[in-house]
Amino acid sequence: MPAGDVDTKKISLFVTGGTGFFGRSLLRYLARMNDAAGSTPVSATVLSRSPARFLALYPEFADLPWLSFHTGDVLGDLSGFPEDQEFSHVFHAAADSTLGPRMAPLDRFEQIVAGTRNMLDLAVKTGSKRFLLTSSGGVYGPQPPGLERVPETFLGMPDPLSAHNVYGVAKRAAEHLCALYGETHGLTTVVARCFAFVGPDLPLDVHFAIGNFVRDALDRPEVVVNGNGSPLRSYLYQDDLAHWLMTLLTKGQGGEAYNVGSDEAISIADLAHLVRDLLAPGKPVRVRGVADDNAAARNRYVPNIDKARRDLALQVSTPLEKAIRLTAAGGGGNFAKQVAYE
Repeated sequence: MPAGDVDTKKISLFVTGGTGFFGRSLLRYLARMNDAAGSTPVSATVLSRSPARFLALYPEFADLPWLSFHTGDVLGDLSGFPEDQEFSHVFHAAADSTLGPRMAPLDRFEQIVAGTRNMLDLAVKTGSKRFLLTSSGGVYGPQPPGLERVPETFLGMPDPLSAHNVYGVAKRAAEHLCALYGETHGLTTVVARCFAFVGPDLPLDVHFAIGNFVRDALDRPEVVVNGNGSPLRSYLYQDDLAHWLMTLLTKGQGGEAYNVGSDEAISIADLAHLVRDLLAPGKPVRVRGVADDNAAARNRYVPNIDKARRDLALQVSTPLEKAIRLTAAGGGGNFAKQVAYE
């Protein structure tokens, strides 16, 4: 998706999660947008625990006139801004889907819910007009077998009595906080319910199946599917992701949620074979068939994106085959880099 066709006018953007997969996808998109404009219609301030380490690992983001960093985290005291600090928009994506599963459930709940409230308070304090929460398709809970693509109107949710469901339950709570701040403070809040993604910034050595398959095709003797390969997923390329999120941030209807992802389903086994065929023809694919109760609870994870198409003219612009090739060419978001600054 080419940058430059989002109605930005003049945006002063505060970004959390700016050093993760979503954040780097967004910053690359904004760089292209500003370059295409020949000016800086969007300036961005990124919250990071260690800006120096991030910039040492990703020097392409250093010395950009429209980009600055603020040291801190979503749970910290953000009173260090000048009294007259203003941000027109807040992009809140700082709930870690990469390393988050390693956190204790209570800590993860605190990061998502209390962190969202802290960012909403910042938005109110700095006079922001619009706030985008990157939520998750996990808020719907298990997708019923007869529901091919889950719409925003589906009111299912994960079992709140299971600690394993902390991510989806906490995201539901964060969404409700957005509704409360919209009613109380007049802040326009929009929710992006994000599904699965792929791109050069995706880590290849964590729990993302498509990243593992790309790694295996490039560097391992075989492509390994740990489960039985039956779950269905869909993948949106990171440039499309960034375009969708910026569109939601600037044009999404306040108080509404939008699914973000591709609606083109593929089984995990077929995905492994597709990655192999594109990147390493002839390499064996091994389906281990290891039982995974957690994966079984999410046998289908595919969004209905009719609302984004109808209301905001958003499209899946990058075919999966091309997205896989681009991901491999970019080398993936190196995991060693991730753990160095997250």
